[in-house]
Amino acid sequence: MNTSIVKNQIAAHLDGGEAFLPVQNLIDTIPFNKTGIRPHNLPYSLYELFYHIVFAQKDILDYCVEKNYSAANWPDDYWPVMHKPQNEQEWEDLKTQFLQDRESLRNFITSEENALDDLVLNSTEHTIIRQVMLVIEHNAYHTGQLLLLCRLLEIHDN
Repeated sequence: MNTSIVKNQIAAHLDGGEAFLPVQNLIDTIPFNKTGIRPHNLPYSLYELFYHIVFAQKDILDYCVEKNYSAANWPDDYWPVMHKPQNEQEWEDLKTQFLQDRESLRNFITSEENALDDLVLNSTEHTIIRQVMLVIEHNAYHTGQLLLLCRLLEIHDN
């Protein structure tokens, strides 16, 4: 088995587009004035949902690589207090953080120093492949929810 090919294929799934819409294609179409709307009595806005995606991805990355990792409190830390960003810069910063953390995760999985079945730094049972697949599945699941919200807010029609 060529592990380099496998690693690159898995890393490509982080971007989406293989089986689900790339999240950056969606978030770049969201007008700032719609980020805090909770349509049809749903319990979250686009901002809240995307914040959750970004936070969870960062938490999993940190779990894999940070020596001083401290587990976040579920569910409180994983969701923002407010249902909309305070300003456009906060929204832009969130998008930037998502992309930077995803790139760090990509570099982590594709590094020649790491094997897919290596345990992550803060676990005696969780492997690199398990944690990366967790991020891919989590992001895909919530990207579908983001798309649904965008459709309800008439931002996206596909």
